[in-house]
Amino acid sequence: MSWASKIVKPFRVEDGRSFRLKDFDPSDTGELKSELDGKELLARGTARMAELQDMLYAQNRWALLLTIQALDAAGKDSIIKHVMSGVNPQGCQVSSFKAPSREELDHDYMWRAACRLPQRGCIGIFNRSYYEEVLVVRVHPELLRSQQLPPSLVTDDVWKDRFEDITHYERYLFRNGTVVRKFFLNLSKKEQKKRFLARVDQPEKNWKFSAADIRERRFWDDYMTAYEDMIRHTASKHAPWYVVPADNKWFTRVVVAAAVVEALEEMELRYPIVDGEKLREILEARAELLGDGKSSKKQKTKH
Repeated sequence: MSWASKIVKPFRVEDGRSFRLKDFDPSDTGELKSELDGKELLARGTARMAELQDMLYAQNRWALLLTIQALDAAGKDSIIKHVMSGVNPQGCQVSSFKAPSREELDHDYMWRAACRLPQRGCIGIFNRSYYEEVLVVRVHPELLRSQQLPPSLVTDDVWKDRFEDITHYERYLFRNGTVVRKFFLNLSKKEQKKRFLARVDQPEKNWKFSAADIRERRFWDDYMTAYEDMIRHTASKHAPWYVVPADNKWFTRVVVAAAVVEALEEMELRYPIVDGEKLREILEARAELLGDGKSSKKQKTKH
């Protein structure tokens, strides 16, 4: 087992039938003893990720989709900033999903995500995603009305139906070369309070404060129920969830980096082998380049 797989194994959920959120500790740091150990592993992970991403881009066969879900203040933005710091921006696409626009509401709820899927050879990051449709919309079911669905389709089974549709969609993506990895940043209510207070009390963090975040905190228990049900019904071998401890940001970053490395290594990436006509072109180009100096010397001698 690789170092990356060893780190993420306790947090990876492939079969959600017996999943219980209370079995996962938001303050867990695995076998790591200190933040210094975490920084060393993160550096190792980002360096390895850069190597693998270069091969992913060159091979141009697979795509990797990373979906990050979490409550406010769990560290979604900092994950993207710190974990993906060594990735070539040319091969990485970040999409943030906020409240849907009028145009997006005039389509099915997967439409806006489908438009932003990573192309082959690239890593796509969804900061929130289509999973909002079984999270915030479930906690606030009145939002269903704005989606203009036919009333006959909004039944008591609507969430079960969406779980099935999402699971089938992710299987479809995998069968077409897009590997899906999903992260729930598991933040405790106590730590969220601490981070919210920092946004209020520290002037340099005031810009992060949103009254809407405080209002959503009142629905904490509803969100925990929704997250547990979501993971229970949508975890699969081809698109697993990682329930990542989020109370210690340094450890959160290590786990996410390790999971990305693990996913890329499972693709068995290689640089394309050049042969045939392409190889002949390369050899001819090399000979011509090496001959440039000799031609210049002959011309000078004649003069």
